[in-house]
Amino acid sequence: MQPYNTSELSKRKIGKREVHCFHPGEENIDLETVQSFGEEWLKFNAFSAEEIKSAGDQYFDIVTEKELNDSSYVLDLGCGSGRWTKYMASKSKFIEAVDPSHAVFSAIQAYNDLDNVRFTQAGVDTIPFNDNTFDFVISLGVLHHIPDTEKALTSLIRKLKPGGHALIYLYYALDNRGFLFRFIFNVSTLVRRVVSKLPHALKQFICDLLAICIYLPLIGLSKLVKAIVPGKLHMKIPLVYYRDKSWNIIRNDALDRFGTPLEQRFNKVQITSMLKAAGMSIVRFSENEPYWHVLAQKK
Repeated sequence: MQPYNTSELSKRKIGKREVHCFHPGEENIDLETVQSFGEEWLKFNAFSAEEIKSAGDQYFDIVTEKELNDSSYVLDLGCGSGRWTKYMASKSKFIEAVDPSHAVFSAIQAYNDLDNVRFTQAGVDTIPFNDNTFDFVISLGVLHHIPDTEKALTSLIRKLKPGGHALIYLYYALDNRGFLFRFIFNVSTLVRRVVSKLPHALKQFICDLLAICIYLPLIGLSKLVKAIVPGKLHMKIPLVYYRDKSWNIIRNDALDRFGTPLEQRFNKVQITSMLKAAGMSIVRFSENEPYWHVLAQKK
């Protein structure tokens, strides 16, 4: 565990542990989105061991012990509820779990038993560690919610040692989908622009309704098509990704999809270009959902 390289604004006692709170930054941050995620992770702050393992196995399908092992010093940027930190805890030496929202306070309460983890409140522009510090960094589902994603990615990669690896997940630009899928998605984006501006309680209620009225029927349809039609036709149905997910995960992701004020999407070419501009090489995309998650190595 490395010392912080700057002074914190405050400390907050959570049980027997302290959370050091740093300035979130002012330029490359959307405070409305940060607040929205803070509220989201306060609501969805409990995931079962099975849910964490199932989701983690999907995101880490391209990560081996060569990249992440018991000697790895890890940075989890945008840790949110702490589920990825929990997933990595037994696979790494020490994890710095960082998030700009109040979610870190919920995360430390949920995973207070993890002795090799320190939770810190800070933004991507104020990560309180020296450059070239970490063996492995992750940011899953975070950087596309930041105004300048490329700049944020560069800030994160600076903290990675040369030769170290980064696991990044950015929302895909539907570059592997057809016209009908894209049309349905564009309609849902219009809905998101309205729902995301609603008061907190109403927004959560509407997102639960969307999970019931949209997610569950499409998930059911994909299961029905799989049962009666040979082949992989069911994989073309929107939201088929959730066919084996729990209701807790479905509700959480519905709120994430429709309740978040700022969202950007990128195709493979754009992601590769941003990673290389940040000093990364050996970019390897997973061909499995969720799209796109990618592993890269720092030059």
